[in-house]
Amino acid sequence: MRHADMSSTRLVLAIASFALAPAAAFAHHPVYGKFDPSADLTLSGIVTYVDWRNPHAHIFMNVADGEAMLNWAVELESPIDLQANGWTQATVLPGDAITVAGIAARDGTRQVWGESVVRGDSGSRIFRVSNEPPPPPLAPRPTPRWPDGRPALGGTADAIDGYWGYPSATVLVEDGVDAAMDASGLLEDLDDAARVAPMQPWALALYRHRQERSLRDDPMYLHCKPPGGPRQYLSHLGFQLIEDRESERIFVLLGSGNHNYRIIYLDGREHVGQVGGDDDNPLYYGRSVGTWQGDTLVLDTRGFNEDFWLTSGGLPHTSRLRLIERFTRIDMETLEYEVTIEDAGAYTRPWTSGWTLRWVGGEELPVHFCQNNRP
Repeated sequence: MRHADMSSTRLVLAIASFALAPAAAFAHHPVYGKFDPSADLTLSGIVTYVDWRNPHAHIFMNVADGEAMLNWAVELESPIDLQANGWTQATVLPGDAITVAGIAARDGTRQVWGESVVRGDSGSRIFRVSNEPPPPPLAPRPTPRWPDGRPALGGTADAIDGYWGYPSATVLVEDGVDAAMDASGLLEDLDDAARVAPMQPWALALYRHRQERSLRDDPMYLHCKPPGGPRQYLSHLGFQLIEDRESERIFVLLGSGNHNYRIIYLDGREHVGQVGGDDDNPLYYGRSVGTWQGDTLVLDTRGFNEDFWLTSGGLPHTSRLRLIERFTRIDMETLEYEVTIEDAGAYTRPWTSGWTLRWVGGEELPVHFCQNNRP
């Protein structure tokens, strides 16, 4: 363990196994790409500044190192998650004494991922976060429907509004594959890489490279790029489906990314759009046209760029990517999402994945703007 207190700094590295390393509570960004899970670190000092911005909040603190005073940056979860758990920017203030336990930055800079923050005056632990879904109702409630009998994918005029959150998965993996990984998609065993999806050799080599670098090259992490493709439905920040039935279209509003949106057209139009994108086809989300098949909305989505990762674990794709997406609201609380990935440039065959999401009624969709405030 490396420990720095108000009188001295002592440096001792303890090697921890991957399984026992502190896990990322949410799948925002690849924590282990920036921080080393084998480098435990404890700091005690005085708060100098609190930076309460996305993608992650930071506490800056002065820590004594002999006669010198060094300023450290403590990285925490997103302010959205911290506020959802009752914490605010005023939970600690400049001048407060705190002790932080976490893992050190890989590049040797004075930064730490804060696994535990304890107040010096009371000894109470602060900034703890949990993303547990609310308990389900004792009996499933029926799927809400419009007057014509069509399932409502979001709220209706006579129902409480809300959004879809708490996905049952955080990483895209082919159905039926058992490959252990953390919430950000980092494999426990790199030998499982070829099992995650039917990748062509070049795609597998790129996927392994991204994994070997602990996902630190994720464009969402480096450049605040949008979560294109299925990744938009894997975020705990959720999304809304706003049905404009008169114009035969559905707006998808995202809590993740930069509060992006996409449009699903149900009016029978063809897949059209400029290569460079346009207002309703930014190419991170493709061009979607949809039809109803019974109670399931089926989308055909094409026209993607190659500037994003298909999933937080680093699966690659090409501009030949095509998604067949299926949305089925099986009851009031549950939305089933299934996606078939077709990309002859990166995969040897089409493959399918799917998960469920929970209805979060009576709450506003979180608003996340990536402000790139990492020191």
